[in-house]
Amino acid sequence: MRPRGIIERVTGSPEETEGLGRRLGLTARGGELLALLGDLGAGKTCLVRGLAAGLGIDPEEVASPTFVLATEYRGGRLPLRHVDLYRLEEAALEAAAEDRLLILETLECAGVVAVEWFDRLGQGGDAEGLMVTLRHGDGDRRYVRFDARGARHVRWLVEALDG
Repeated sequence: MRPRGIIERVTGSPEETEGLGRRLGLTARGGELLALLGDLGAGKTCLVRGLAAGLGIDPEEVASPTFVLATEYRGGRLPLRHVDLYRLEEAALEAAAEDRLLILETLECAGVVAVEWFDRLGQGGDAEGLMVTLRHGDGDRRYVRFDARGARHVRWLVEALDG
């Protein structure tokens, strides 16, 4: 059985949500997968902006790549590949094996990969990575659950948020 770690946090503002991402970026070593889950407006892109800042990338450059599928940001100590699967239908991905293979290849990166709507790949339970579920609370409050799967991602989570 592979190692697994779970940490939950509550943020009260977009800046606090970005702060969680920043801590992840500061401790990333390369090869990490951040799998983001949550409704529209839950804070997925906000967390990625913080991740970019922690990697030394201008967070103002980061926007939801909904219309382009993937954007790569360089200029920090590690590259960041930001993928958004919102516009992809899960059924279409399952039917189009070539498209799914192309997306999975996109996830391989020497830097850090952040995937919004990761569940649309249909492999959430099998993947090693840091699964992050964001839920709306009252006002700007967000409930954030980090579920690290695999030794590398457990170490990353503990170093970033439990140290």
